[in-house]
Amino acid sequence: MFRDREDAGTQLAQKLKAYHGTEAVVLALPRGGVVIGERVAKGLELPLDIVVARKVGHPTNSEYAICAVDERGTRLCNEAELKHIDKKWFNQRVVQEQQEAQRRIALYRGKKAPISISGKTAIIVDDGIATGLTIRLAIKAVKEQKPMRVVVAVPVTPSDVAMKIKREADELVVLESPENFLGAVGAHYRFFPQVEDPEVIRLLSLI
Repeated sequence: MFRDREDAGTQLAQKLKAYHGTEAVVLALPRGGVVIGERVAKGLELPLDIVVARKVGHPTNSEYAICAVDERGTRLCNEAELKHIDKKWFNQRVVQEQQEAQRRIALYRGKKAPISISGKTAIIVDDGIATGLTIRLAIKAVKEQKPMRVVVAVPVTPSDVAMKIKREADELVVLESPENFLGAVGAHYRFFPQVEDPEVIRLLSLI
């Protein structure tokens, strides 16, 4: 159990200290992941950027991801779940989340160009992983930019999802990987407030 995202990010930075001052870039998934990313980037003296993948939640439980989509419309979905989902509803949600991904990139980056990760170590961070769809899509997008190495670093993820991430990333750094996951990432924090856009912009400006 973590006190808050700042606490989890500080602990994660300690576990990643081998990357201190190296040719690495921290890539955070907004919004909550940027709080983690700021602590990691500051602790390791590394640059910070974003990678955006949006969750499409199940119609009866929005916290349970059935698909992930990025700003280009690239998808990674739980095909078994999609068999039972209304296609018109699903396609509308995918378009909405793609547009939200585009909005966030434009808002958070402004006129700044993305930081090049070609030939570098990319450290992808978030405040936790539940189903793994969004982080796996982020891994895919990051690999297309030809980094030397892809590291995924999160405070908490279920043990079965951790096994999937390990197959797709070069390294997984996780603080807690319980077999009895509490169902939602926020349940592993004592204080887990919504992170709003101005806070994301402020944190990105600090590094």
